[in-house]
Amino acid sequence: MRLLLVEDDNHVAAALSAVLARHGFDVTHARSGEEALQALVPEGNGFGVVLLDLGLPDQDGYEVCGKIRKRTSTPVIMVTARSDVRSRIHGLNLGADDYVVKPYDTGELLARIHAVSRRNVQEDAGTGGDSVLRLGAVHIELPTRQVSVDGSVVQLTRKEFDLLALLAQRPGVVFRREQIISEVWRTSWEGTGRTLEVHVASLRAKLRMPALIETVRGVGYRLVAPAA
Repeated sequence: MRLLLVEDDNHVAAALSAVLARHGFDVTHARSGEEALQALVPEGNGFGVVLLDLGLPDQDGYEVCGKIRKRTSTPVIMVTARSDVRSRIHGLNLGADDYVVKPYDTGELLARIHAVSRRNVQEDAGTGGDSVLRLGAVHIELPTRQVSVDGSVVQLTRKEFDLLALLAQRPGVVFRREQIISEVWRTSWEGTGRTLEVHVASLRAKLRMPALIETVRGVGYRLVAPAA
């Protein structure tokens, strides 16, 4: 798989590139936001994943993520030292597919890269169906991966859509955290739980329906079907 590593620190990039190469990745190193954007022309330029550090010399990493998402659907994993929920939600709202908080374990990083790339391949294959889930004012079109509330389209990231669609297919049913992580992230790695919490918070904010997804303490989440 081709991977675009956006990192301004040459020493960090060299060490990480060596690790990634040993695991079969063809790594291209971009040292700035502009260099990264140029590398993604045209239409992603064949990269399977973008690993985006937020501390770049020419542009804020969040700004770069937004520009990447406008140009290509290539999965983006943010790398950041900002561990607060608000910063993570902001990154997801801009179109990031996942994030890794510094300092990170290499095994964790590799697991996340494989997870987002695998999910992207599955989505490109298409669903082949024509199902539309209707939950009150919320309409979820599975084939087009489009969500609307009261007729207004809501822009969701891949993982946000996958999470919402999973819960919406069985309203009222409690999904265990482990089950959600397995089906949406295609991994059993326990650390993904924090990512799940952030995605739930982001969905509640974007849909402007905080009560739609209910937290069942100690178990997981369920979708509370709104009144028609």
